[in-house]
Amino acid sequence: MILKKRIRTFYERFISLKGEPAQIAAGLAIGVFVGVTPTIPFHTGIIVLIGLLFRQNITAGYLGAWIISNPLTVPLFYVAQYELGRFLLGMERSRFELTDYTLGSITALGWEILLPLLTGGILMAPFFAVPVYFVARRLIKAIRTRRSS
Repeated sequence: MILKKRIRTFYERFISLKGEPAQIAAGLAIGVFVGVTPTIPFHTGIIVLIGLLFRQNITAGYLGAWIISNPLTVPLFYVAQYELGRFLLGMERSRFELTDYTLGSITALGWEILLPLLTGGILMAPFFAVPVYFVARRLIKAIRTRRSS
């Protein structure tokens, strides 16, 4: 039920966004990219910075991070990112336990956790963000075309 409500809220906010479809889609993709990375609680700041730097829709960016980064997905992302980064960097598996998913908590665990997690997160993020851009752009155009006819 919570997921259904979250999706409905996302849809309502998504269709109310103003701007060109490409800018909205790019903003959404930026948000998804940042939302996938292990940079909590800096998501909003990073999204605003990137959005301003590349002149993309910051509201869409926030929305992208909000939909992808939630209590259901973050633990899955972190485990996958850590394992991917550890594998690619040739590092041994370290035993750790997170009490929360903030960058501060991860940093406190040390470089042997932080480095593979960030590496895996940065490498994994485009696999979510790039498709979001193309799907969102097409969806925005379709919704607007349908609404105008």
